[in-house]
Amino acid sequence: MSGHNKWSKVKHIKARVDAIKGRVFSKCAHEIALAARAGGGDPSSNARLRSAIDVAKAVSTPRENIERAIKKGTGELGGEAIQEVTYEGYGPAGIAFIIEMATDNLNRSAADLRSIFTKNGGSIATLGSVSYQFDRKGEIRLAAADLPADHIIEAAIEAGADDVQSDSDEHLILTSPNELGTVANALRQAGFQPASEKMVSVPQIPSVVSDLAIARQVIKLYELLDDYPDTLNVFTNFEVADELLDQLDA
Repeated sequence: MSGHNKWSKVKHIKARVDAIKGRVFSKCAHEIALAARAGGGDPSSNARLRSAIDVAKAVSTPRENIERAIKKGTGELGGEAIQEVTYEGYGPAGIAFIIEMATDNLNRSAADLRSIFTKNGGSIATLGSVSYQFDRKGEIRLAAADLPADHIIEAAIEAGADDVQSDSDEHLILTSPNELGTVANALRQAGFQPASEKMVSVPQIPSVVSDLAIARQVIKLYELLDDYPDTLNVFTNFEVADELLDQLDA
């Protein structure tokens, strides 16, 4: 998650493509449903739900999608309740993966995930065997257009952020887990509108891959996991060696 490696750029580009395809709407709906299930359907008394709705609105999620997700979470629509679950696994060359999911069928999701790993050179791992290699952080992203980096950095640090990384596309702000909401709200009050706001797992030591075939295998596995309908987030310690950057586009 250095923000400078080509693979980080690939993930960000894929996120924008997902938004075009509507995948981001599905992920927002899952998060809203989980928030409503955990703390009720009133955003004025449920900070997690309020934040999830703000993020959904920022990516132009239709109002009816938001309302339906809230009702799904509170049980008003009936059916199986959505549950939040985290899986851990290893891909080719021992690359670590953490997958956060929202599902109404744990058995189906577990079987599907195991199949994805097995067919792509990886394996499911026991809980805790991967996550110890990551630090839990709050993450806020803002589009860079017309937002000077020095203004963002000053506002974020004053609000309690741990780190700010900027490039031509966006500003990435990292916080301690319990400061995410405080920093995000301070940025809103300062006139900035986050494009996303969530908890993330940041690798302590990136695993740099210098073999092109393995790099492509890992990217394929990442995309399959990220595209799975129940997936909320995929975190990995994978980074691409500098000498492979141009070859990935070939």
